[in-house]
Amino acid sequence: MQITDVRIRQVAKEGKMKAVVSITIENEFVVHDIKVIEGEKGLFIAMPSRKAADGEYRDIAHPINSETRNMIQSLILEQYEAMKLGEAVDATKPEE
Repeated sequence: MQITDVRIRQVAKEGKMKAVVSITIENEFVVHDIKVIEGEKGLFIAMPSRKAADGEYRDIAHPINSETRNMIQSLILEQYEAMKLGEAVDATKPEE
């Protein structure tokens, strides 16, 4: 699986949510509303979710395994940090 585009929108207000992200997979499938969150142990991503009738939040799109989640999170956080520093990162290039 190749993530071919990452779009990051910083959140202007103070709080734990730092950005909202959209990723494109293989130039064919888009996942919107991935959140970059500042947690106690640093930044992490939260997949798009919806509040269920019981008040719990449930992901509506998410990776099936931790390897894929880690790959997506690493790429998004790398791009987020680069954006904060004003650098451009090409999401379509595989890491070397």
